[in-house]
Amino acid sequence: MTTTILESLSTFAGEPVTLQYIGGQWREGRSAKTIAVTNPYDDTVLTTIRQASTEDLDEAYRAAEVAQRAWAAQPPSVRRQVIMRAAELLEERRKEIVAWLVRESGSTVIKANAEVSLAAGITLEASTFPTRVHGRIVESNIPGKEVRIYRRPLGVVGVISPWNFPLHLSQRSVAPALALGNAVVIKPASDTPVTGGLILARIFEEAGLPAGVLNVVVGSGSEIGDDFVTHAVPGLISFTGSTPIGQNVGQLAAGGKHLKHVALELGGNSPFVVLADADLDAAVEAAVLGKFLHQGQICMSINRIIVEAPLYEEFVRRFAAAAATVPAGDPSLETTLVGPVINDSQLQSLRTKIGTARSEGARTVLEGEIQGRIVPPHIFADVTADMEIAREEIFGPLVGILKADDEAHALELANDGVFGLSSSVFTQDLDRGARFALGIKAGMTHVNEMPVHDEPHVPFGGERNSGLGRFNGDWAIAEFTTDHSIGIKRLNN
Repeated sequence: MTTTILESLSTFAGEPVTLQYIGGQWREGRSAKTIAVTNPYDDTVLTTIRQASTEDLDEAYRAAEVAQRAWAAQPPSVRRQVIMRAAELLEERRKEIVAWLVRESGSTVIKANAEVSLAAGITLEASTFPTRVHGRIVESNIPGKEVRIYRRPLGVVGVISPWNFPLHLSQRSVAPALALGNAVVIKPASDTPVTGGLILARIFEEAGLPAGVLNVVVGSGSEIGDDFVTHAVPGLISFTGSTPIGQNVGQLAAGGKHLKHVALELGGNSPFVVLADADLDAAVEAAVLGKFLHQGQICMSINRIIVEAPLYEEFVRRFAAAAATVPAGDPSLETTLVGPVINDSQLQSLRTKIGTARSEGARTVLEGEIQGRIVPPHIFADVTADMEIAREEIFGPLVGILKADDEAHALELANDGVFGLSSSVFTQDLDRGARFALGIKAGMTHVNEMPVHDEPHVPFGGERNSGLGRFNGDWAIAEFTTDHSIGIKRLNN
């Protein structure tokens, strides 16, 4: 029997989700604008929020700056306890958070549960960070002098998070930053302000985080976006989103009066390579989930499938047959894999991409009727590297399949482009797979697995136009701290 999530979603943890969270206080924003947060599946209004103004933003950053000093001075055990409690609360409130993710972001139940697990996992990993920060002593060439290198928090971190994995992709920066003694201001995506920010504020408030250490400002990019980046207080801006906007964030952070660090996790064009000796059943199974999970709205989602010639036609046939059985529709049904795309702008983009693929000569092997914002799987074969569907990030349940003459050609096709986030290669020769993987220009490559993977202790990040920096584990410790060298010379008495 199919079940559905039916909870009323006007509140979280018994409190309304209509306010900003600034300096430990829940209050209305000062902007003249309001935002109606809607369900992308049926357009029901979930909540209405008066947006933050630049004055609110300034107060959030100033509150964070003041609170950070006392928070950083807390013993590691205190910070660890707060972060651990937040991880526990994410699990305790899983059902309620899943319901919000389904309604606000169009997540399927499968994806929403995976997202809560990811967020809880990175939070638990971050709880170990307070005791994993280590300094060094370096000998100096000057007699009687030593150099002590202290690893210290950056201060205040600004986090701009996206709508596709709003809870996890906020928490992936928030939890490590807080654990390491920073304060944080979050600007969640306008499509997902509750799951991208306000839920985390409630979680950390209940976990015992001091007032002002975490702040959430819900506001439009046109009103507070540039100021969020260029403000004097933050020492780092962590941005997850599209490459064009990320490039603008980098330019603002580097070109303003206040130079600051950036961590940019941007777009992708993940190649999924099937070599001639691949296990075809395993490759097809991974391709279906790696392409259509969360409607393909994941930066690591398969964007191009590259198949070596001997397996090409058989892969196309089996993959299309498997994709045709993918359940698409109401995201609250536990069996659904493909739910609604996030908004009408994204829907129109996908319609245009479908039309372009056909006009450029791609062969349609699977399609379906678009109903509302539900786009069923669309598969195109005989795609060439110059077609838009092969060159651009899709961010939807569409995919093109390219034929490779041989292994060398497959690698050439995999590296043809400007992105370099995640990637996959299928082969039954693991040494061959590792060699091929090392040839791919990407931050992450998986052998005999789909490219959609994120583990809290494994570095996550891309190359080229897919971003700068790395998240998770020791790499997050490096991103959210800075080195302070102190030279000490002993004077002869």
